[in-house]
This record gives sequence, structure tokens and C-alpha cells, in this order.
Amino acid sequence: MGWIAWIILGLIAGAIAKFIMPGRDPGGIVITIVIGIVGAVIGGFIGNQLGFGEPTGINLPSIIIAVIGSIILLFIYRLVASRRA
Repeated sequence: MGWIAWIILGLIAGAIAKFIMPGRDPGGIVITIVIGIVGAVIGGFIGNQLGFGEPTGINLPSIIIAVIGSIILLFIYRLVASRRA
């Protein structure tokens, strides 16, 4: 998958993860995009290891895998950020 597709998939996944887990996060939209992109990579890795496949483009299964990874990363980010504050 190309870089532009990762960015678009990450943007979508980050927005959906933020919608599922609302709250105040420092960093705004930039952090949401970064969490979405990294979450898509994490979700793809976990999905591949569990035998579900990896993100292959901007389609529903890839978005679901990316959103799960983004939610996991957002949860970890909030744990770390709350301990620093």
C-alpha cells in the first residue's frame, strides 16, 4: 500500500477511533492523524500475526483493522499522557 493510502487510511481510522473513544487529547488533529497512521500499521501487524490478513487498501476490512489498532494506540497514549500530567 502506498504512502498516500496509509495517510488516508490513518486519517479515517484516527477519526473513527476518536469518535469511538471521545475525550480531550493534547495535540489536536495532527496527533489524531499520527495515531491513526501508526494505529493502522499496528492493526495490520496484529491482524497479519493472527491470520486475519493485512491492510491491502482503502476498503472496509482494512479500515476495521486500522481502527482497532488506532483504538489500542489511543488507549496507550492516554495512559502515558495522563501519568505525565
